[in-house]
Amino acid sequence: MVSRFAKDILYFMETRTEPDTASPSDVEAAGAKLKAARDEIARVVFGQSMVVDETLITLLAGGHALLVGVPGLAKTRLVETLGTVLGLSEKRIQFTPDLMPADIVGSEVLEESDSGKRSFRFIKGPVFCQLLMADEINRASPRTQSALLQAMQEQHVTVAGQRYDLPHPFHVLATQNPIEQEGTYPLPEAQLDRFLLQINVDYPDRDAERRILLETTGADEYRPSEVLSAGELEKFQRLVRHLPVGEKVVDAILSLVRAARPGSDSDAFINDAVAWGPGPRASQALTLGVRARALLDGRLAPSLDDVRALAEPVLRHRMALNFAARADGQNLEAVIGRLSARIDD
Repeated sequence: MVSRFAKDILYFMETRTEPDTASPSDVEAAGAKLKAARDEIARVVFGQSMVVDETLITLLAGGHALLVGVPGLAKTRLVETLGTVLGLSEKRIQFTPDLMPADIVGSEVLEESDSGKRSFRFIKGPVFCQLLMADEINRASPRTQSALLQAMQEQHVTVAGQRYDLPHPFHVLATQNPIEQEGTYPLPEAQLDRFLLQINVDYPDRDAERRILLETTGADEYRPSEVLSAGELEKFQRLVRHLPVGEKVVDAILSLVRAARPGSDSDAFINDAVAWGPGPRASQALTLGVRARALLDGRLAPSLDDVRALAEPVLRHRMALNFAARADGQNLEAVIGRLSARIDD
């Protein structure tokens, strides 16, 4: 008689279709497809190549991103373009103080049939999409933010005790305005930690802004076309998790994240400047992120350069300076840069 464990092993061996490690041909094909997607996005979103790359890394890693920048820097345009280029169903929610959880997840309505029988029917909210833009997420109340938190973490929502699964893949790209703080509710640390990366969107350089002026104010404007499908994106997400990570890269990630936490294992500078540091989810995010960055470039494995490049977007929303450090004029970017500089080749 075959045991239940043996049956599970046999089923796994029979149904497994992917190798334990990514093949060079698969990585090369994915890199070519992703390059085409980058090029298509660059024809619509100008001067934000790093933002585009970090957003694509987030999606390849299967995570969510927080886009922080002043108004007018093409954050909304980027999300719309990503939805088209990657073949994802895309929706947008404008977060306001009066937004309710039902405005995000949906609600039940009481209906009466022709025979007079009454029953509840669930009407899905805008969260039921593959790419959700949460515009100015910090303007909604904590209660509303928590409704989105469940969707981000568990890939489903619960209404009246009933579970409703979200489409796959499901990603949230939230925006936040750093200069308008009136009428806002700062995101709690638990929700910030659910974002794989915090992507800072800066002003474009002069040449990029010149191109924006010439190409967006004429009679004709370029419309992006689909390069990938949702199924291909999910295939690439699985491929990311099959990329091998070398011991030096793993050690660098662990050393970086652990050094950012105040405590007995940290140096005096971190203990004096940092109020709270990143948890294990930061290590997970960085490991997935460096794998995704390698695949985006068509490489078979991540390097220490990938760790350095993603240290800031992974850590900047997962740690905070204490009052004394802020009063002394220090900032998180400098602290993270100091930690990244310790990574040795």
